Amino acid sequence: MAKKVVATLQTKGKSMAKVIRMVKSPGSASYAFKENIVPVDAVEEFLKKQ
Repeated sequence: MAKKVVATLQTKGKSMAKVIRMVKSPGSASYAFKENIVPVDAVEEFLKKQ
């Protein structure tokens, strides 16, 4: 039987956010999704950099 793992995104009182970005593959016309967990106050900065 498989176990279900639940992770909290809050550590040491600092809120975190899961950011999912769609990135185009250089060789083909397909897209891939990159997931990162960043602090809430750094989300805008993370999304601005390419």
